[in-house]
Amino acid sequence: MQLSVHFENTDGTTPRSGPVTVGWFLNERKGGIIYEPPERVRSADMNKKHAKSASRCPAVINLESRYFMVRCPFDINLGFIRDKDGKPGLRNLSGEASAVRAGKLGSKIHVTSEVEWRYPGVPTIQLQLPYVFIADEPVYMSQVSPFMHYAKDPLPGTIFGGRFPINVWPRPLMWAFEWHDTDKPLKIKRGAPLFYATFETLPQDRSVVMTEAQVTPELTDYMDLISGAVNYVNQTFSLFEAAEARRPETLITPVKPTKS
Repeated sequence: MQLSVHFENTDGTTPRSGPVTVGWFLNERKGGIIYEPPERVRSADMNKKHAKSASRCPAVINLESRYFMVRCPFDINLGFIRDKDGKPGLRNLSGEASAVRAGKLGSKIHVTSEVEWRYPGVPTIQLQLPYVFIADEPVYMSQVSPFMHYAKDPLPGTIFGGRFPINVWPRPLMWAFEWHDTDKPLKIKRGAPLFYATFETLPQDRSVVMTEAQVTPELTDYMDLISGAVNYVNQTFSLFEAAEARRPETLITPVKPTKS
């Protein structure tokens, strides 16, 4: 099967079978201990005693098996503000009680330029994350809201992600949030679900196996090749085929298990 970024371009090739391996790694090691590994969404704590329990339904199990959860790495408790000149900004509502130093928080989360907001008056907040997902066959990843987890205090806006082929365009993820009700704080506890990642495979009924990947020199060189392209080209999807032509044969080298 070809590595093509377009599923339709694999027509006429022999379909693969068995699970699809998706690799993940952190592109920043400093402070990486706060970032937990992606977890498969499961109904482990739900009622399974009754044969007709929803948590035993094959359709429910199949759906959950296709989503992997990423947890929030640190406490977020922010208010939206504008300075005396009307420039949008963020205020750490936890103040001195915050577990995150102000300088570190500001380097990770920010308000995008107002001219780039999708809706007038609805700020877009971005949280930089070090998570990167990769594959060695055609796989599209979508980043979506953690809709299967209940939040006692709903967020004052909506999460929006994206969909792209991780076999040719591995890049660090960004958590993006559109703040519709700026009178309410944006509050997420460390360890709470931040987003889900779901993967499209070929054929579609193949399961996904997640493995931590080594950051090899070949992988680093390839990511350097495509990094920052968004700063120079409006439609980075147009670069997918060019990237594919220069992609190394293998991106995933599983991390070797540590000896006990």
